[in-house]
Amino acid sequence: MRILSIDSATAAATCAILEDDNVLSEITFNYKKQHSLILMPIIDELFNNTGMCIGDIDAFVASKGPGSFTGLRIGLATIKGLSQGTRKPFVTVSTLDSLAYNLAYTDGIVCPILDALRDNVYTALYTFNNCELNRITDYINISIDELITMLKEKNCNITFVGDGVPKFKEKLIAHLPNISFAPAHLNLAKASSLGELGLKLLSKGTFDDLYASVPIYLRKPQAEREYEEKMGLIKNE
Repeated sequence: MRILSIDSATAAATCAILEDDNVLSEITFNYKKQHSLILMPIIDELFNNTGMCIGDIDAFVASKGPGSFTGLRIGLATIKGLSQGTRKPFVTVSTLDSLAYNLAYTDGIVCPILDALRDNVYTALYTFNNCELNRITDYINISIDELITMLKEKNCNITFVGDGVPKFKEKLIAHLPNISFAPAHLNLAKASSLGELGLKLLSKGTFDDLYASVPIYLRKPQAEREYEEKMGLIKNE
């Protein structure tokens, strides 16, 4: 099965074409470019590199977040459009799942952290058992201090990965023992990791509904939160 996988939930835009267990081509761009401007050119470049066309793709995989609200909507809308136009199935996978999968078969707990601003992170905790990725918590939006408190109760090694690592690394080192960090290149979302997880779902006959599939936001959009703060409906964070 050939799949096109894209993740635009973070500052990095990443796309890949996979064929079964092989990554045929992957492009990641992480430097001051809007996803709306570069996502389709990246996809077009993947097809140029592989000599394929959209008709050669059997299914699609997109990130469902959490992450950038705008980036998620752009990525999912792109995949939905390609799925509808080609009448091929698509499936969504969490960016947190794919970041954890960047560290496949790591001992102990894998903790991906995405910067959610205001000293908050998007996160979940994972372990690898029998070569399978297992999520052991819900997807959560939590302050870094609350995460540290939660992790102090874990009596095992913890490995961090994600774009929140550079921002919070020193604080994590200061407050937690027995921790380690992914290499810098693995802190970026990778469409190949997302695609591998999506391929597992597709091979089991799992796919998303074109009209019901929505991103995981975990919190309200900033404009809505600011409106509620202005109207006195919630307290300032």
